[in-house]
Amino acid sequence: MLSYSYSFRPMTAADLPRVRRWLEAPHVSQWWGDPHEQFALLSADLHHPSMNQFIVAVDGNPFAYLLYYDPAAWPNHGFGAIADDARAIDQFIGEPHFIDRGHGSAFVSAFADQLLRAVAPRLLTDPNPTNARALRAYEKAGFRKQCPVQTPDGGALLMVRDA
Repeated sequence: MLSYSYSFRPMTAADLPRVRRWLEAPHVSQWWGDPHEQFALLSADLHHPSMNQFIVAVDGNPFAYLLYYDPAAWPNHGFGAIADDARAIDQFIGEPHFIDRGHGSAFVSAFADQLLRAVAPRLLTDPNPTNARALRAYEKAGFRKQCPVQTPDGGALLMVRDA
């Protein structure tokens, strides 16, 4: 893995224009869906008590979006039976020149390490099973493939990382 130092700062309303631009990028919308719909959801959840959204930076350069949340706050999450203290994460790299350089797995691993120590003993994620880049990144970050699941956004592959 890369030896960069990543910073994770809470997303604020000031970040919304950047996140909107990232959601509109073809490499993000391919997997996240309609940019306008996703932007409305992320904006609406900015202050949701069970949703924690972050801007990821390396060397002071914001390049990615990451969130973790309590899936129990959304009863139709599609993960099946999960422990009350499990948390779910999702992310994307917004700046295209950061793709295919190892940053995805590196910052996900760094964030997961922090989260597993301080917040939850189990992390879940649900990438599209055809998103080979995401699957590789999560596996390199220590997540294990579990099973196919049907989420509100469609078919996904449940992946898990334990403390």
